[in-house]
Amino acid sequence: MTETIQRQSRVRASELIGRGWLNTGGKQVSLEDLRGKIVILDFWTFCCINCLHVLDELRPLEEKYDDILVTVGVHSPKFEHEADPEALAAAVERYEIEHPVLDDPELVTWQAYSARAWPTLVVIDPEGYIAASLSGEGHVAGMTSLVEELVAEHEAKGTLNRGDGPYVPPEPVSRTLRFPGKAVPITRELGGSDEGYLVADTGHHRILQLGADLETVLRSWGTGEKGYRDGDADTAQFNEPQGVTILPEELAQKIGYDVVVADTVNHRLRGINTTTGAVTTLAGNGIQRLLDAERTRSETVVGSLGTEPLNVSLSSPWDVLWSETVGAVVIAMAGTHQVFSFDPATGELAVYSGTGLEGLTDGGPDEAWYAQSSGLAEDAAGDIWIADSETSALRVLRTGQNASAPEVQTLIGEGLFDFGFRDGDPGQARLQHPLGVTALPDGSVLVADTYNGAIRRYKGEHTAADGTTVAAAVSTVARGLKEPSDVFLDADGKTLLVVETNAHQLVRISVPEKYLTVDEGATQTQRPSTPVTAGEFGLTVSFSAPTGQKLDDRWGDPTQLQVSSTPPELITEGAGTTEGLNRTLQLDPEITEGVLHITARAAACDGAEGEEIPMHAACHLYQQDWGIPVVLAEGGETALQLDLRGVK
Repeated sequence: MTETIQRQSRVRASELIGRGWLNTGGKQVSLEDLRGKIVILDFWTFCCINCLHVLDELRPLEEKYDDILVTVGVHSPKFEHEADPEALAAAVERYEIEHPVLDDPELVTWQAYSARAWPTLVVIDPEGYIAASLSGEGHVAGMTSLVEELVAEHEAKGTLNRGDGPYVPPEPVSRTLRFPGKAVPITRELGGSDEGYLVADTGHHRILQLGADLETVLRSWGTGEKGYRDGDADTAQFNEPQGVTILPEELAQKIGYDVVVADTVNHRLRGINTTTGAVTTLAGNGIQRLLDAERTRSETVVGSLGTEPLNVSLSSPWDVLWSETVGAVVIAMAGTHQVFSFDPATGELAVYSGTGLEGLTDGGPDEAWYAQSSGLAEDAAGDIWIADSETSALRVLRTGQNASAPEVQTLIGEGLFDFGFRDGDPGQARLQHPLGVTALPDGSVLVADTYNGAIRRYKGEHTAADGTTVAAAVSTVARGLKEPSDVFLDADGKTLLVVETNAHQLVRISVPEKYLTVDEGATQTQRPSTPVTAGEFGLTVSFSAPTGQKLDDRWGDPTQLQVSSTPPELITEGAGTTEGLNRTLQLDPEITEGVLHITARAAACDGAEGEEIPMHAACHLYQQDWGIPVVLAEGGETALQLDLRGVK
């Protein structure tokens, strides 16, 4: 069913103000320049997987209405690194963004449009008035209907201007690698060769076998053009593949492929037979998974999804790892903030750990919260280490203790909005959006600390040679790198191999005898804070089921609100999870500032109002997460109104 987006009352759109523009040939763009066009403002930040989903959702809409629709990406950074203009320019190139982008590092335009979450979409009509405002992803069908409505209205009024928009494509650059994502050393013979490394050449949409010199391409799989197609090495297509893993030889002989690829933007797992060159699809139907939308609310969050993996939706698998302990391929499912598993022998796909809620919560499989899980590694004890990027965290799944129900534990990291560059005590140490991790033979763990441009080392508490106990500590191995996204120990055991994404290369780094220790401090995401009044504080989230759907009240209230805060002491009453989308909180007057973490959910099924929902009706779970910085002040807001899916 198509979402119906209700039109807003006529409010004039604010001017677009920022540091500069990309994809315009160096020209500034004003709303006056866009008069006569339908404009979509896409408030995004390049760390955010949901924002990347929206970029892909908008592409068909932009192509269909290229003569009357202009998308403007308003880049409003979350992390400090994302405010770097060079990093933003690299992200615009990497994600092949083909519309103008406004660099808004001070969040001036973000504030002017009252954006509260990434991503936020604002539609402006040809006369310069705001037509709709939406948060989250999954709105393309409703937006298509809105665009068609606006076209008809303004064509009739004579206010629609057809023709080219302000987008100017950049000059193409030829490179061997283009924004490589992940790599693994070739540890056994693959199709007659055991030389070098398998590399996800992400920006070229292909998988390479790179020689020991890190420059010679020995073999490749994929045409080099983004797309989706199974076939031989020269005709198959990928779309921004990230993780790769090599399967055990005995298993590979039984199932007919050696390598598993996380084909990220295709939302699929792919297999490569390195002897024949054949590329096949192993799991995923190509439809993005939207947080358990395929399950009823009575089912458990974790567990088996069956043995027909081609019928199951995935969401941006970012890394894959063959785990001897689990006996399956473990998947960092970044798009739903979970960890999945896939058994190549049986085809069973399962949610291995994580509720699908975004955050930093430790515990068992049905308790854990992740935030864009992006890197995986297994240590000698069988435990799986995770780079949890959006919480800037290093976490470990204790699979070696209980592979069937592992507990996740956070070693470094504080929350969604806390990051920095600090070594020392792991409880005080800080990372910034890490994407890769590897376990070393000495029991320590290296992290590709992507947005700090560094390789960091975590060493747990251990006994020194003299018998004394050494406390756990974090140190820095190397820095000055351009967005390192993966790291592992080379075959000689003396050097590290780093995937330096924004330098378009793999690079070797000597492992120093002593590790550099730095402390550049911890920080929090600096978004404008909402002034609120201490004491009683109201919270309301509105939700309207799309046309053709109705709230699924067969098992009680189909809506749910989960509220917490940083620090936890900010909310003295009203935190926790309850049914309904209204809540009264009590805010502690002794706390001067903090962040309200709000997750709203609603379940709706296909059907008409006033009629019973058919037994086999398709049902849908809608969810939106907000992290809203607040400052307690006299005269501040006494209530907060939010919109689930942004329908006004």
